[in-house]
Amino acid sequence: MILYRAPWSTNVQRVMMALDHKGLEFDEVVISYEDRSPVVVVSGQPLVPVLVHDGEVMIDSMSIVARLEELFAEPALFPADPARRAQLEVFVDWFERVWKAEPNAIEAGEDVNASAATMDARLDLFDRMLHGQDFLFGGYSAADVCAYPFLKYAARRNPDDDEGFHVILDEYQSIEGRPRLAAWMERIGSQAPWAA
Repeated sequence: MILYRAPWSTNVQRVMMALDHKGLEFDEVVISYEDRSPVVVVSGQPLVPVLVHDGEVMIDSMSIVARLEELFAEPALFPADPARRAQLEVFVDWFERVWKAEPNAIEAGEDVNASAATMDARLDLFDRMLHGQDFLFGGYSAADVCAYPFLKYAARRNPDDDEGFHVILDEYQSIEGRPRLAAWMERIGSQAPWAA
């Protein structure tokens, strides 16, 4: 199993969290953002992560996480119950298409104040999701894998991580007044300290 990744990539961290949870060993090919040719050669497109396993080339972080679940069912990241699985898939879709809209708009310089306010206010939703439970869907799941690499910036950013999108995530999110969210970040960070 070979993971093609770039430093600090939030999408790569999703896949690394899934691989770690499932206890899967892998080799790495670390690319620079300036030279994406190794990724293009193996996958025909420039984005990371790319995971290669037994000749299968996988792209798109959450698609990779879902495929890993198919190949290595235990320990599970998706609920066995079809209704709960569908709810988790709706959450992932919402995160990808709705939650990411505001930081992308800020990065593009569009309506920064309104986007920043929406982005920060959405953290209240996550804090409420954690009411009475340790993880977003009860037990550790693909929902946590999906959200954590992005939301963690509300608590901290490694000073060596100067990637522009991450600076936005750091600047326009805060865990202040959101104790359940802060505790969730600590729990996951202790499980995957390399992702903290």
